[in-house]
Amino acid sequence: MSELMKKQEMTEEDIKLQYITLAIEGAGWDKLKQIKMEYNFTDGRVIVRGNVTARGKRKHTDYLLYYKPNIPLAIVEAKDNKHSIHNAIISHPAVPGTFCAVLP
Repeated sequence: MSELMKKQEMTEEDIKLQYITLAIEGAGWDKLKQIKMEYNFTDGRVIVRGNVTARGKRKHTDYLLYYKPNIPLAIVEAKDNKHSIHNAIISHPAVPGTFCAVLP
């Protein structure tokens, strides 16, 4: 990718690679122990109707940051410049007990 590419032209994947991943690692998060990328953090709501059960839609995040093993601390949702921060917060409610950061 050209260094001359403007941030407005970047895809969500470009922004994650060039900005967000570097910022998270630069802040001291351990890539192997504390960061999960492109992660489904729920299996979906259990739906029961009579004797039939099903699962709802899984919740997905771009980054899930762990304080310690099995103790999630933050969800980071990346968006390209075509989405507003408000859109990201509404479409991605946080897991109870975690902080949701939206980085455009």
